[in-house]
Amino acid sequence: MSEELAKLPPQVQERLLRLQQVQQTLQSVLTQKQQVELELTEIEQALSELQKVAEDAVIYKAIGSLMVKTEKAKVTADLNERKELLNTRITVLGKQEERLRTQMKELQTKLQQDLAPVSSPPP
Repeated sequence: MSEELAKLPPQVQERLLRLQQVQQTLQSVLTQKQQVELELTEIEQALSELQKVAEDAVIYKAIGSLMVKTEKAKVTADLNERKELLNTRITVLGKQEERLRTQMKELQTKLQQDLAPVSSPPP
C-alpha cells in the first residue's frame, strides 16, 4: 500500500494525509462530545433526584474518595452551573464536528477528482 502511495503525486499524498488527520480529529471530537453528553445526563438525573428531596434533607457530595455533607441549595447551584458549562461545551464540539465533516467531504471530493484519472483504465 505504501508503494502505491509513493507513486501518487505529492499533492495527492498530502491530501490523503490531511484526510487521515481530519478523520482522527473528528473521532476525537465525537468521543469528547459523547463523554460530555454522558456527564450532562448524569447531572440532569442528579438534579431531578434533588427536586424530590426536602430542603432540609441531608445531602452528601463526593469529593475524590470522600463524602462530604453539604446543603441542597449549594449542590443544586453547583450542578446547574456545571450543566450550563457542559451545554456550552456540547455546542462548541458540535460546531467543530460540523466543520470537520465539511472539511472531510471537501477532501474526499478533491481526492476522488485527483484519483479518477489514475484509477480509470486507459482507452
